[in-house]
Amino acid sequence: METHAHSGSQSFIAKYIFSQDHKVIAKQFLITAIFMAFFALLLSILFRLQLGWPEKSFPILEVFLGKWAEGGRINPEFYLALVTIHGTIMVFFVLTAGLSGTFSNLLIPLQIGARDMASPFLNMLSYWFFFCSCVVLMASFFVESGPASAGWTVYPPLSAEPKAISGSGMGMTLWLISVILFVISSLMGSLNYISTVLNLRTKGMDLWRMPLTIWGLFLTAVVGLLSFPVLVAGLVLLIFDRSFGTSFYLADMVIQGQILPNEGGSVILWEHLFWFLGHPEVYIAILPAFGIVSEVISTNARKPIFGYHAMVYSLIGILTLSFLVWGHHMFVSGMNPFLGSVFMMTTLIIAVPSAIKVFNYTATLWRGNLRFTPAMLFAIGFVSFLISGGLTGLYVGNAPIDIHLHDTYFVVAHFHLVMGCAAIFGMLAGTYHWFPKLFGRMMDEKLGYLHFWVTFVCAYFVFFPMHFMGIDGVPRRYYAFTEFEFMDHWLPVNVFITWSAIVAGVTQLAFLWNFIHSMYYGKKSVQNPWHSNTLEWTTPVEHLHGNWPGELPTVHRWPYDYSKPGHDEDFILQTTPFSATMTSNIPRDFEGNPEGARIQEEWMREQETSIE
Repeated sequence: METHAHSGSQSFIAKYIFSQDHKVIAKQFLITAIFMAFFALLLSILFRLQLGWPEKSFPILEVFLGKWAEGGRINPEFYLALVTIHGTIMVFFVLTAGLSGTFSNLLIPLQIGARDMASPFLNMLSYWFFFCSCVVLMASFFVESGPASAGWTVYPPLSAEPKAISGSGMGMTLWLISVILFVISSLMGSLNYISTVLNLRTKGMDLWRMPLTIWGLFLTAVVGLLSFPVLVAGLVLLIFDRSFGTSFYLADMVIQGQILPNEGGSVILWEHLFWFLGHPEVYIAILPAFGIVSEVISTNARKPIFGYHAMVYSLIGILTLSFLVWGHHMFVSGMNPFLGSVFMMTTLIIAVPSAIKVFNYTATLWRGNLRFTPAMLFAIGFVSFLISGGLTGLYVGNAPIDIHLHDTYFVVAHFHLVMGCAAIFGMLAGTYHWFPKLFGRMMDEKLGYLHFWVTFVCAYFVFFPMHFMGIDGVPRRYYAFTEFEFMDHWLPVNVFITWSAIVAGVTQLAFLWNFIHSMYYGKKSVQNPWHSNTLEWTTPVEHLHGNWPGELPTVHRWPYDYSKPGHDEDFILQTTPFSATMTSNIPRDFEGNPEGARIQEEWMREQETSIE
């Protein structure tokens, strides 16, 4: 393409700021998400200080937080704001935009053999809507009434009535604007990713030759396209309640002795609209990680992925079922028991495709020639969190048990393990694995090992004890537990959790240093440092807008031909024709290709004749 050949003459702003190159946009998503993740981590440390030492004051907090931490103690309403913004950033800006935005942009064109996205301009707009969304949310910390304080689920009436608490005012309005901008960004991206996968695959790249990373990212885009518009509808109704006097969510309320005129609204309506997005959102965060981990484990186990077709079908099963389970978030809302049993059944069924994936990962690792790169360690850590967090999902997905566990620390532990830790570990595995493709340099392995082991251990130290707190009935989102005598014995555990969180947070600085330093001073990468099969490793190390300098590559085989008996190397690129690997070809390679099978049979007969 002519435009790609002359991309080097672009100005700095056109090339790096308002770039339409999918690789540059991937970097923009990743760096923005890392910044937002560190900000969310800081917020979590702040509210963990409050939970660990609820009666102690920290004068330095007043220096930085002013009226929100008078006397060195965090204000209760600001505590709720910290929890709200932490959850919002992690769920939307890191686990959705950071994970899907980064790796969809980087890998979809490269791994399917395309020059760029279907619409590079729309791709650029997608990032800048995301960036504006981040700016608007951060701006809410500088309004007088403070940031939104209704939890990341923004349940009415705290989100629907501006006078409810200070965090229901301008901060809540900015939250709504921010999320709407984010949804616009997400929908632009989803349309682009789907169009690119369906229309721009290179010659020979049929659906069953796509890497599992592409399947994960493609199906994530489908989920986002179908679920995010429902959230927008709910947000529009919320704005109407806040600004135009409607009563979609408000009814029979008294604030400061004043009876509000609202009648007929229902908070349950918001719960249905929000959780119809909210539970697919869990899989929007985890499906890309499934694909990334599949690629990393297969590459570093030097084995074909076990059960490729089963992996794809399980991804499709998760996608379908994710739209049929939202009611398990509402078991205590007065839901009809029969309807609750239906949601309980679909919730338990969705464990089946997830279990298939865990089995397939384990089978791929079994007796593999394992290389424990930092990416591989984070991928194995992902599987560990998927198992431990997934098993606890069987409890909260069971309606009778959930009635006791609902809104306790058991729920916090469950979704942080399976959605937070697992998805973040998938994101980190992808960052370490594809860093050479992003920046042309290698990250420091020793710092990577330090980063993994401390983060892995501390994550379990933080969230595993919370299961027992939840079983004991300790509620989440409480500012302090010192008012309740039966919770006193959990104070030492909260101190332990807080110290573990601080150690984990400090360890992320090692990753940040490794990331930034390696970007400029890391060892220069060769073209295919991991000896992988997929197409992205056939492009030059130096970035070229258009990816391949000549013609687009032709694909001849699936992406997991590792350690194939009869071949002189333990990997075979997808671009290698079967005619070049006659000694290692097997009948399965020629499914749907009778001409190739005929040539292989003739060659084998010739070999037998020559031996005789």
